[in-house]
Amino acid sequence: MYRDPDPRFDSLGGHPVALRPLRVGMIGMGTVGAGTFRVLARNQALIAARAGRGIEVVAVAVRNLARAAAIVGDGVALTDDPMQVATRPDVDVLVEVAGGTGPARDWVLGAITHGKHVVTANKALLAEHGTAIFAAARQHGVVVAYEGAVAVSIPIVKALREGLTANRIEWVAGIVNGTTNFILSQMRGAGLDFAQALVQAQALGYAEADPAFDIEGIDAAHKLALLAANAFGMPVNFADVQVQGITALQPLDVACAEQLGYRIKLLAVARRHADGIELRVQPALLPATHLLAQVNGSMNGILVQGDASGVTMYYGAGAGSEQTASAVIADLVDVARLEGTHAAQRVPHLGFHTLHPLPVLPHAAVCTQHCLRVPVHSHHGLTVVGALLARRGVPVKRLEWMASSTGQALQALVLTGAAPQGTIDLALQALQGQPEVAGPCAQWRVEPLAD
Repeated sequence: MYRDPDPRFDSLGGHPVALRPLRVGMIGMGTVGAGTFRVLARNQALIAARAGRGIEVVAVAVRNLARAAAIVGDGVALTDDPMQVATRPDVDVLVEVAGGTGPARDWVLGAITHGKHVVTANKALLAEHGTAIFAAARQHGVVVAYEGAVAVSIPIVKALREGLTANRIEWVAGIVNGTTNFILSQMRGAGLDFAQALVQAQALGYAEADPAFDIEGIDAAHKLALLAANAFGMPVNFADVQVQGITALQPLDVACAEQLGYRIKLLAVARRHADGIELRVQPALLPATHLLAQVNGSMNGILVQGDASGVTMYYGAGAGSEQTASAVIADLVDVARLEGTHAAQRVPHLGFHTLHPLPVLPHAAVCTQHCLRVPVHSHHGLTVVGALLARRGVPVKRLEWMASSTGQALQALVLTGAAPQGTIDLALQALQGQPEVAGPCAQWRVEPLAD
């Protein structure tokens, strides 16, 4: 059967034909944009050897033209109009690293409708508008690549879409926000309270002046929505992710976890069940010996359970200019290799050619172990707490006093068996109504993450 010749090879001896460089237009020249430009320039020959063609930036849109000119030098067109770059005729692929979800959506869709491929590190954009963006890309036969949007230097999107493609993924769980992991590491290792650790994170450049997206768990939830779509073949479902940040954590909670043999991490968890998918981000207790419990500082770590592969782990930097650039350029190399390929042969945007909506378990139905810290007025409180939980159908695995210094309030610690969140919530409401309970109770999930 006759097939059109592959344009990458000549028609005589099958020798490679030199392809013109992939022409890149970039929006944004901040931390990630500058890092991407530096790495492209420094490793130009190596990247071209791997891509089969050169990759060169031809146009950049920025607010500060003078600053950008000092980075890119001569030969790159500069403008303060992002849409001009997105629709420029001599641009093959748009790299969007400016961030945000409003104008960025318009720039990306503008590029797509003009037949441009898109590479972005903007997880908020894809979590909130990914359905429309991916649909437009399919309609116009172009690619949207986003490895840098999920876990910076960790190639987890490629692992889910390609390396683990033979597997039915059972769950994905990980530390996917470097800012909060740094804060929690400092609270445990240096004994800081939350506010002190946050100030330190900001001083070191790990946290923004307004850190709300990180510390409230929103950034991790954006990433989890993309991970779950690639793991389970479902649409990006950010609105249904259950989110809890780390702002309520106290040094007392860190000490509580240590006493029980656990460490607290902000975990993003997507788990398959017969009746739906868990999608949640929350501070959780991990056994101190668990691999993810050893992920400290601003590093990220992700575990994936596949039915054939078993558990695989991915570890790497959770923040950084060139670390993110590494993922952005890997996406550019994938785009550079597309010459002559039909759209149907490409790796799907979310790992599946056909997506299926899947039900997401409601908050009350999610069943895990829990750790409760209950302040009480007297030593009789331990008996009161244990008896009430038993009446409320909460299985108790451990019930003990928290070690405390002179003058500290008495704290009862409870490690429960697996129980639905709704049952735990009702039990906590009942505890708060007991005269023996001296103040607000703290409650954290416990995640053994076993096979």
